[in-house]
Amino acid sequence: MVTEELGCKLVEVTGGEPLAQPNCRILLQELVDRGFTVLLETSGAYPIADLSPQVHKIMDLKCPSSGESHRNLWENLDFISRRDEIKFVMGSREDYEWARTAVRAHNLETRCGAVLFSCVFGKLDPKLVVEWMLEDKLYASRFQLQAHKFIWEPEAKGV
Repeated sequence: MVTEELGCKLVEVTGGEPLAQPNCRILLQELVDRGFTVLLETSGAYPIADLSPQVHKIMDLKCPSSGESHRNLWENLDFISRRDEIKFVMGSREDYEWARTAVRAHNLETRCGAVLFSCVFGKLDPKLVVEWMLEDKLYASRFQLQAHKFIWEPEAKGV
């Protein structure tokens, strides 16, 4: 593998949705077996119960304005550990309130390693989300900007 030749021991598998690919689970396990630190970015719409606990899961919980919140597999939360992350990408105040409720209802700030709040670029002012988080005392959650949207044109693909 190229990563072995370069001496890189960290691999992130992202998508689209990696778990929609038939051989993704085999790839993840092969990487773990070879001693890599493996990160998986997943939409949360596919089961994660059978993944190695050594795979670091970064799982979205889709907010209502995404039109995809009906695809959230809430049972996946039973397979999240302190090494994993839950991410919310919000497009409105209603999305924020939905995410805040999910964080509290599922004890996410203590169940996983990080809870990440982010904005749909250009749709919601990041400053507002930070203010709401502070007002609601979500001190264990983190705010995250989508850095690639600032580095490259927001519409750029494959970066």
